[in-house]
Amino acid sequence: MLIEFRVANYRSIRDTQTLSMVAAKDRSHLDTNCIESGIATIPHLTRSAVLYGPNASGKSNLIAALAFMRGMVENSATSIREGQTLDVVPFLLDPEKANQPTEMEVTFIENGIRYQYGFELTAHRIIKEWLFVYNKRKAQCWFSREYDEITAQENWNLGSGLTGGRQRTVWKDATRANALFLSAAINLNNEQLRPVFNWFVEKLTIIGNNEPIDPDFTIAHLKNELEKPKIIQFLKAADLGIVDVQVEMPVEKPAKTSDEIANKWKFHDIKFLHAGKNGDVGFGIDQESHGTRRLFSYAGLIYDALKKGHVMIIDELNSSLHPKLVYFLIELMHNSKLNSNGAQLIFSTHETALLDLDLFRRDQIWFIEKDHEQASRLYPLSDFSPRKNEALVKGYLMGRYGALPSIKDLIY
Repeated sequence: MLIEFRVANYRSIRDTQTLSMVAAKDRSHLDTNCIESGIATIPHLTRSAVLYGPNASGKSNLIAALAFMRGMVENSATSIREGQTLDVVPFLLDPEKANQPTEMEVTFIENGIRYQYGFELTAHRIIKEWLFVYNKRKAQCWFSREYDEITAQENWNLGSGLTGGRQRTVWKDATRANALFLSAAINLNNEQLRPVFNWFVEKLTIIGNNEPIDPDFTIAHLKNELEKPKIIQFLKAADLGIVDVQVEMPVEKPAKTSDEIANKWKFHDIKFLHAGKNGDVGFGIDQESHGTRRLFSYAGLIYDALKKGHVMIIDELNSSLHPKLVYFLIELMHNSKLNSNGAQLIFSTHETALLDLDLFRRDQIWFIEKDHEQASRLYPLSDFSPRKNEALVKGYLMGRYGALPSIKDLIY
């Protein structure tokens, strides 16, 4: 479960911005919209968060920052060569920030243990990296590193909580300047850090705006006799008119690029069965709407998220989906019976119909906007202490909470 994500000096984000899933003391929707964390100091986490803001406010940059962090954890030890520059972009509108490192940190719970992992980096190297593990209430530093520009040396601290004996030195020496120690240690078969690595790689699902969604997750479930009814039930509940799905052909090769993922439909003979006057009628994928295809791809991801406790982060969830379908997806996450393993959904949207205190708690609604220096600023609705019966849509469109586009007259 995600507790919070912090990021500073990344694209439009200049100062440290924090997206927190920690539930406030407000008891509204506590049984549905929140889940127990098992941590006395932060007893509840929210199951979802929605992010509002005008175009170019920084919504996508916030999501891209977490995707970048995930990519560094997964690939820095294996896919980045010695001396290769890192694809990180600081806040360029401030000359001072443009020459400072970007910072990212995630705090999360995995298998009942709280981890706090982060790093600072420039395009040329890792400046800092750290991992704190909470044993009961006390934080224990398992490792940290910091680059000293004056001596051009790295200062390391491998704490007693990190086991491995002489192997610890092997992991440290194998860590390149432009790679993460976490990634290098996992690449050399460190099992103690694997829960941290796996949380990023397996438990964190991030879908960018208009990014094609791999249908393989849903298709794999349809091929499983025990899981197929769950997917069909999902599609029926979404009221798409689909009563069954038949899949005939497997994918010939794994898809890696966005174009390959988008074309995966061509490798399958998929028939969507709709109830006709004289029996079920099969429709090909080209006969289904873009929204149906997108929701079909979501089905497997959401099933996995609910079953395994994944964190799903989606930029523009409402893309090609009717607001009622988005509402349907949110309510799946808020269903304590279906979501008993701590799955979370974080998404951005422009759909104001979702600004509803019958659907969300005040600490689940977030806004992002740019200040007068064009730096993104993130803040929750709870900062405004709205009344329980307040008309949020009206208040938002009137500018009460900010995060609205400032449209000017066009004069030729």
